[in-house]
Order: sequence, then C-alpha cells, then structure tokens
Amino acid sequence: MADSDLQWRVDVDGEETTAMFEPAAAGRANTLYVCAHGAGGHMADRGMNAIADVLRARGIGVVRFNFLYREKGSGPPDSMPRLQACLKAVMSRARSELSPRTLIIGGRSMGGRAASMLAAAGTDCDALLLFAYPLHPAGKPERLRDAHLPQIRVPVLCFNGTRDALCRQELMERALKSVTAPWHMQWLDGADHSFHVLKSSGRTDDQVLQEIGDVSEGWLSRLPDEILANRGERRS
Repeated sequence: MADSDLQWRVDVDGEETTAMFEPAAAGRANTLYVCAHGAGGHMADRGMNAIADVLRARGIGVVRFNFLYREKGSGPPDSMPRLQACLKAVMSRARSELSPRTLIIGGRSMGGRAASMLAAAGTDCDALLLFAYPLHPAGKPERLRDAHLPQIRVPVLCFNGTRDALCRQELMERALKSVTAPWHMQWLDGADHSFHVLKSSGRTDDQVLQEIGDVSEGWLSRLPDEILANRGERRS
C-alpha cells in the first residue's frame, strides 16, 4: 500500500472488515469506484490489483474491500443479503470519507452481481462497472441470474470474455433485450472468466487489460452526459 492510500476498518452490522482507498493517478479526482471481489478472491488478489491499476491510471479512484467471509480468512461466501450489506457499509464509509461527486459501484463476478442487485433495488449510485458478470453457474446455462437486470436504472459498463464459462454471449445478449438502462456490453475476444487469453488467440493478457482501460476511459468521459440523460436532464 502506497503512502497516499488510506485503509479503513468498516463496521458491518456489528462485525468489521477492511477497506482501502487508492486515489486516481490523475484526472477525475471526484469520481470513485467501489469494487467488490469475486467468490474465490479477496480485495488484493491479482485480478483486483490489475483492475485497480488500470482504472487509477485512467483517472478514477478505487475503493477495495473484503467481504466478511473473506476477512475471516476461510469458509464459503456469505449469503447475498449479507454480501449486499457489506457493500452498502463500504459505500457509506466511502461517501463520508471522500464525498465523491460521482460514485460508481461494481466488481468482479459475484461482487459485481451483488452491486447490480443493489442498484436494481434502488440503492443510490451513479453507475455500475461490472467485470466478468456471472450470468449463470458454469455448465448450467439454464440457471440464469438475470431477473433483476431490467430494474437497473443507472448507466452500466460490463466486461465479459467470449470464453467465459459463466456467461454465454448469446444468453447475455438475450437478457439485455429487456434492460432499458444505458448498458454498454464489451466482449473481450478470447478471454475467459479471469480475462486470460490463450496464446493461440494472438492476444496477451496485458492487451486485454489495455482494452479494458481504453474502453473504461471512453465510457467515463461520456458518463456525465449519460447520467444526466438517464435522469431526463441536460448539462448546463
């Protein structure tokens, strides 16, 4: 952790977890992304580090945290209501500590799903940024996790790999037909659920991260107008 980073202890219904704020390298000082980890990960795993580095370089501050089960060091993931309670507690702490003008929530896989469900339920945020959304369990495409998606009302940027075993492309495209929020779906050619690509693809993992960064930067530049349009307003 760099000297400029801040680490917090966050209360979640009488328990505590760890959260960390990493400021943007430059640019949008008032834009903050609260990023939740996946089921098998933690706030400082390789994928989370990569996402944070890419986004901070594009001008967005990042808050990472551990869900309560991961903070304890072992055990299966918490129930979805408990995951959501933890994310909401971190969002509240981030707002009180940093007062961001624009608050984006999301995360990797399970963490992104928890954030999307909060947004669908009306939790106050400005946008969603999702990585490897788990549309269905691996090998069980009939068990879709899409029922809440039409209730989302904020702009969304979602990255999934075309080889993601938890998100068949045709099923996601079908699910998004019922979504009215401004949802940009970015398919990462040849990438799996961890955004890894095979050598035979002709791409490298670093090139996938570069694509994520470039697309995110473009989306962030348009986001203020998308937020206003979504609210039926115009920039003065």
